[in-house]
Amino acid sequence: MLTLPELNYKYDELEPYIDAQTMEIHYSKHHQTYIDKLGDALKDSEWAEKSIEEILQNLDALPEDIRTAVHNNGGGHYNHSLFWSYMTPGGSPLEGKLSDMINASFGSFEDFKMAFSASAVGRFGSGWVWLTQTGEKLEILSSPNQDSPIMDGTAPILGLDVWEHAYYLKYQNRRPEYVENWWNVVDWRTVNSNLGH
Repeated sequence: MLTLPELNYKYDELEPYIDAQTMEIHYSKHHQTYIDKLGDALKDSEWAEKSIEEILQNLDALPEDIRTAVHNNGGGHYNHSLFWSYMTPGGSPLEGKLSDMINASFGSFEDFKMAFSASAVGRFGSGWVWLTQTGEKLEILSSPNQDSPIMDGTAPILGLDVWEHAYYLKYQNRRPEYVENWWNVVDWRTVNSNLGH
């Protein structure tokens, strides 16, 4: 459970949209730190062997003295594990059921992209923007810090990290440019495969 997920690409393969230095630091330092701190918090606890999904869906059941650390670092581990999987060099085409559901839920892909991007740019401070599925309906949600829809029982099918560490080396304060460029590396095949999970 508490290991970095394997990347399906090298650090430089999301260039020029996500730079290699950011990828390496974000993955090997930021994500690893969440894992290390989560491991420390769960050590010697009955929760140590449970899946990250089960832990995050039952935060209220955790001992109070570790709950905040698990919330923050467990959320960071889960969110980042998803984030890496949502990207692929050159992106992949949006098609099939997901395309139909986006059109049904938002009117068109362009309308969805505009709404998702606006939520990402408008997220105050650090956090995430998510696409979630409830039945046949898709919804855009935003969460602060390392919160995740899974904490409320909803599994995200797509998410974008808008913490400054995700883009600052390349984009500085130009979050809108980072968000716009990120669409070029979205792996819609993975997002499609997340439907119904």
